Amino acid sequence: MTALAIDTATEACSAALLHDEQVYRRFEMAPRQHARLLLPMLESLLDEADCQRQDIEWIAFGQGPGAFTGVRIAAGIAHGLAQGLGCGLFPVSTLAALAARAQDEATAPVLACLDARMGEVYWGCYEASGNGPHLLGQERVCAPESVTANGLAVEQCIGIGPGWASYGEALPAALGQAPARVLPEVFPDAADMLAIASRRLAAGEPLKTAREAQPVYLRDNVAVPGK
Repeated sequence: MTALAIDTATEACSAALLHDEQVYRRFEMAPRQHARLLLPMLESLLDEADCQRQDIEWIAFGQGPGAFTGVRIAAGIAHGLAQGLGCGLFPVSTLAALAARAQDEATAPVLACLDARMGEVYWGCYEASGNGPHLLGQERVCAPESVTANGLAVEQCIGIGPGWASYGEALPAALGQAPARVLPEVFPDAADMLAIASRRLAAGEPLKTAREAQPVYLRDNVAVPGK
């Protein structure tokens, strides 16, 4: 099997390629450079794996939430590649990818959090499952003071994502206490999206068409609240 995953929803730009049961990975912190870097990353991965674009059987991409422009870049490139190659798509939540990274180390519940700017955060609560992180409730965008644990025992949770770096005091205050561990410097990674998509496809979840595989923004405007 040969499959590709890409993500540009945050300051990180990443791509991962599965070929002959081996994963090849590229990851770079590159704010506002995603459009320039992503296609060269893809070509580099194909060269390293010694395969061609035509070998790609499906494409996973970070569908958001995240930066509006970044989410659109990954979705647009994934859709364009899939149309040209005649293959299916598998959108993966950026918050789920964060949760997967935490659950690589432990099966503890995870509160994944991204800085949504404008004094807000994107967040979601996840439990470990055989098919990857399982979302409890919904992913949301709100002020950090309004984040809840969705029934998770906070003292057992792992907090992950740059939202914890931006709001390291407000989030514990909202939750009533700090999680057992906090990993504030971890960003979504296409390699984790590739793993999530592979598990879910193996469990019987179908690939999506371009119409079905749409970005998820959570917030539909970029106006400053109250302005």
